[in-house]
Amino acid sequence: MTIDSSSAPQTSGASWIERAVAAARRRRVYRDVFEIGLVAIAFLLYFIVRGMVVDRAGEAYDNARTVIDIERALGIYWEPRLQDLVLGNRPVVQAMNFIYFWLDFPLIVAVGLWMYFARRHAYTIARDALLLSGAIALVIYNVFPVMPPRLMPGGEFIGTIEKYSDLSYQAQSMQAFVNPYAAVPSLHFGWAVIIGGAMVMTMRQPLLRIAGLLLPWAQMAAIVFTANHFIVDAFVGLVVCLAGLALAGAMQRWGYPYVRREVDRRWGAASLRTT
Repeated sequence: MTIDSSSAPQTSGASWIERAVAAARRRRVYRDVFEIGLVAIAFLLYFIVRGMVVDRAGEAYDNARTVIDIERALGIYWEPRLQDLVLGNRPVVQAMNFIYFWLDFPLIVAVGLWMYFARRHAYTIARDALLLSGAIALVIYNVFPVMPPRLMPGGEFIGTIEKYSDLSYQAQSMQAFVNPYAAVPSLHFGWAVIIGGAMVMTMRQPLLRIAGLLLPWAQMAAIVFTANHFIVDAFVGLVVCLAGLALAGAMQRWGYPYVRREVDRRWGAASLRTT
């Protein structure tokens, strides 16, 4: 009886390839499930905090007056005059509304998806910075709820998105997903810094990199002109997001290596026991 010597290696090779492909698919599934789990936890925490502050309008108003007093003491209570400059110019108002709405969550999702598939390491840093800064912000929202300018009584401010745009974060269909007293910190501005920085660092097209540089400035103008935030809110948002970036860097340097070592140690010991 003769044996075809080429058949065994081919079968072994095919089996190895199949196992490798299956392992890669499992790893990708686990990674995708992990990402979905992080988002789900973030939304759960957000809704918990929203439920804690949604009925604290009086406290939110008092805290907003405190923010105004701080700005007056610093000589930067410019929001009413700045909004007056654009209210008579409908194209500028619509541009500010567009920037505030579409260049926040929609842009984060778009850039995040691109980085997830094309720049995985940068994606991880940006993701951690967003989530960690968001966690810090949730604590501040609960401890120090602040009414945004557009909700302040007296008619000094006009919510331009609600008045001039059909689509708004405050639309009736979206109110259950929005914390009305999340003015401090302004993650609109802080996250624009993170996403803009990510665009500059990871994208090769000059126009996209320029857009990344301009994004925080455009969002700064939008949050003030639309009466969604005070100027101080943006500075607090910047500090919170820089803290998120620092913590994300610490995760890369110490956190994830520690987790990998622990996983290798535990799984390595387990594999030795089963052999």
